[in-house]
Parts: sequence; structure tokens; C-alpha cells
Amino acid sequence: MRWLCFLLLASPFTPAATAQTSGASPKSLQFDLAQVPATRDSFVFRLRGEERGWAVWQYEIRPLEMTQELVYTATSEFRPIEEERLRVVVNRLTGQPISTFHHIDLYSPRSDTVMVEHDLEVKRGEVSGRRRVGTKSGGVKIVPVTRPFAPGTVFSDYVFLAGAVSNAVPGDSLAVPAYKEFDDSLVALTFVAEAPTSIEVPAGRFDVLPLRSGGFRIFATRTGPRRVVKGQTLDGTFSFELVRSGPVVPTPP
Repeated sequence: MRWLCFLLLASPFTPAATAQTSGASPKSLQFDLAQVPATRDSFVFRLRGEERGWAVWQYEIRPLEMTQELVYTATSEFRPIEEERLRVVVNRLTGQPISTFHHIDLYSPRSDTVMVEHDLEVKRGEVSGRRRVGTKSGGVKIVPVTRPFAPGTVFSDYVFLAGAVSNAVPGDSLAVPAYKEFDDSLVALTFVAEAPTSIEVPAGRFDVLPLRSGGFRIFATRTGPRRVVKGQTLDGTFSFELVRSGPVVPTPP
């Protein structure tokens, strides 16, 4: 769901720009990943009310000797233009990013690009790895990545962990610097917390806190296991909804 990152991460990260967008100085956006349960969630994609694809998001808790990792994996298909695989590993206790892998196959007659991928890790204040871009001719361009990664920065993929936002109160504007993996830039991941409500999705009825960012709104549960149960563009053209939850399928280390 690379398009979701683009919808939510449209502007460069500067405190002045973020304040101008929100109308006030935003609070620091915080994640409490210990609130995210181990689960495997299935979603349906809809475009103008018509079913157009699916996604499976999995949150796997991996205990280590001195800490815990949260391994977020996702597969999805948005017909007829996009298929993807995503794996993000973060420290479940501190929220710090560890690694991210994202592979997307694209189908568009207007573009020569048919594949984009990144494989990155964060160590000792630096993000490093590589990007790959494939074209219709069969060529693959490999771009090495090495750049500083300041403390407090998150991956742009943290939009998929919005259920773990821990300090949002209705009316709040919150922001955190986020590294945009596909184009090697620092942007602002921002949310505005709206009034709590209840919504009905195929998986049932949930009490949620809507979080708005750019042209998109995400609905995160307020009670019980913390997760995202719905997302939609502000005009309602596109949406995804939780269909069911199930047990985690362990992934390789």
C-alpha cells in the first residue's frame, strides 16, 4: 500500500511547515507498540464502492534475550495495477525502527517502471541498504543507500502502526519526522485526532478514534487490542475495511 504512504506523507519535515499545515505547533507523535497484539488481519479494498482487492496485515511478536521485536508483514493486491510484499521490524519496547523490506510489482501502460523495492536497516545512527527499480525492458537499476538517521525518526511505513499511537486526544495535531524509503527523503508523518465514534466493518462494530492526515483518514480502535480497522480517502472514493482476524503465521527470522 505504497499509495497510502504517499497520501499521508506529502510534505517535507520542518517544524515551521508542520505548524503552518496544522494551524498550531504539533505535539510529538508517539507510538506504544506494546499495545499492538499478535494478530493476522484481513482487509478488503473498495474503489467507488466496488471490491478491487485485498490485504493481509500480520503483527508478530518475537521475544529476544533482552528485548522484543514487532514484525509487521503485509501482502496485498489492488487490481489491476499493483501487488506488494512488505516487512517492517521494530523494537516493540522502544519503538525504534530496525529494518524494512518492501517489494512492489506495478502494471501501468503509462509507466516504464514495473518493479520497485527497498531493503534497508538502521544501525548506529545510519540507514543503509539498497533500492532496486525494474523496467519493462528487463533492466534492473540498483541504488546503494547510506545516510544519517537521527534519533526519533521513524519509517514512513509506521502509518501501518497507527493503532499504536498512544498520545492522541481529540483535537490534537501530532507529528514525527519520517524517512520516506522509496525516495530517500525526510518528511512529516502527521495526524489530526478527530472525535471518537463507532463504525461498522465486515469484522464487526468497533469504537474508534479517527486520525486524519492529508487526504486520508484512518480509524484506530480505542479499547481492547489496538489496531487499524478501516481507512478511507476524505472523499470516500477509496476505502479498506477489516474483514476478519486470525492467529499469526510465524515468519522466518
